[in-house]
Amino acid sequence: MVTRRTVLSGAVATVAAAAVGTGSAHADQTITVDPGPDHGTWEGWGTSLAWWANVFGDRDDLADLWFTTKTVVYRGQPLPGLGLSIARYNLGACSWNSVNDETMVTSPNIPRFKQIETFWQDWRNTDPASAAWKWAADAKQRAAVVKAAQRGAVTELFANSPAWWMCANHNPSGAADANSDNLQTWNQRTHAAHLAEVARQFRDRWGVTFRTISPFNEPASDYWSATGRQEGCHFDPATQRVVLQHLRQEMNARGLTGMRIAASDETSYDAARSTWAAFDATTRSVVDQLNVHGYQGSGGRRDLLHSDARSAGKVLWNSEYGDADGTGLSMASNLCLDWRWLHPTAWCFWQVMDPTPAWALISYDPVTLEAGAVQNKLHVLAQFTRHIRPGMRIVSASTGNAATAYDPVARRLVLVGVNTATSAQTTTFDLTRFTTLPTGQLTRWSTSTTSGSDRYAQRTDVRLDGKLLRVAFAPGQVQTFQLDGVAV
Repeated sequence: MVTRRTVLSGAVATVAAAAVGTGSAHADQTITVDPGPDHGTWEGWGTSLAWWANVFGDRDDLADLWFTTKTVVYRGQPLPGLGLSIARYNLGACSWNSVNDETMVTSPNIPRFKQIETFWQDWRNTDPASAAWKWAADAKQRAAVVKAAQRGAVTELFANSPAWWMCANHNPSGAADANSDNLQTWNQRTHAAHLAEVARQFRDRWGVTFRTISPFNEPASDYWSATGRQEGCHFDPATQRVVLQHLRQEMNARGLTGMRIAASDETSYDAARSTWAAFDATTRSVVDQLNVHGYQGSGGRRDLLHSDARSAGKVLWNSEYGDADGTGLSMASNLCLDWRWLHPTAWCFWQVMDPTPAWALISYDPVTLEAGAVQNKLHVLAQFTRHIRPGMRIVSASTGNAATAYDPVARRLVLVGVNTATSAQTTTFDLTRFTTLPTGQLTRWSTSTTSGSDRYAQRTDVRLDGKLLRVAFAPGQVQTFQLDGVAV
């Protein structure tokens, strides 16, 4: 969001950049869809629960909207459920108690709804059954992750900052110098133990078994300062190495041997490569999944990060994406660039509800905390999330403005195309690499990013010309096509 970080790239004007790792859209293009390359099995779409779930996490209608494909009535308006299947739970770093006359230091700029209450509130007692641990904390976000899990979502635990009392300046927004680590050296294992214990308690108390734990959030970045607008903490790669190895040990000690570690949730593709290169073999061995954030927009070497992950045998997720383009065009364009070059097996929107409308799928008032208007981005994202479903094979598209997937069991092919150009174009999907294709009319869904004329509108009015699908795209239009009875 705007107050969360400075977006490195991603404005509409940049999505047509022609550098390696980006793509461009031109009139009358052909997109070749190739089921041959193995880009993995799609794990799903997701969202972080910070900070919207701290406000709205106890609402069943919103849980259904985000984590099912039901039609959900919101403020009298029927909306397509997005069917997200990943929920990222944010372990808070704040508490308002006093221990040995020490209390949390608060940034003057952090809003209250971004202060997430931590569970471990008194460092003098490590026993999670003692009064030092407050398991009633963070009730609404806890409710949200339980509701997501009940609706079939995979869950991940992550931390924006260690608990305030582990921080050198007791400020969970960051150090005075944003380039400095803010975790006390003697609390490096403590931070790991905190994460592992919370994961165990969620499993045992609330029936939520996190698939992964990610101990950092954009740790190499230089904008987590004591005057920041959220929880955050800088970690040098050397510190990350220590914490990651401690985390594996603490997880194993609690019987969480099957739970995986994700790292490092860096803000950009290039930063993720730099951090990964700084890890030694021992550290790499405890990291099961590479998480990266998509704030480099249309820039960065997605292709090289993919190669790093593939050569190391690691799962690769884009675990957070957001931008300030309220039309949804930058989001759709950058998502397709990820599909073309990064090849992640999951893709997560930062937070589905946000006080800044341009960043939101649904906005809300930061003062009254009342839910507000539905944004066009919700309908754009539905073009992808409702059709490319977990378990589908990720198949290759020859350009950077399409996302394609195939379900070999249901014999369903899904094509999502985006026209990033300022003029209309005819797009031809070349499906000659498939042996069997449907002959009747096809269903398509359409959302316009330049007007409100189409908002996930459904029509059945196109058909194949042999093994070619030729479709007119208006400027800024996103279209999804679902083909059944397809064989490779």
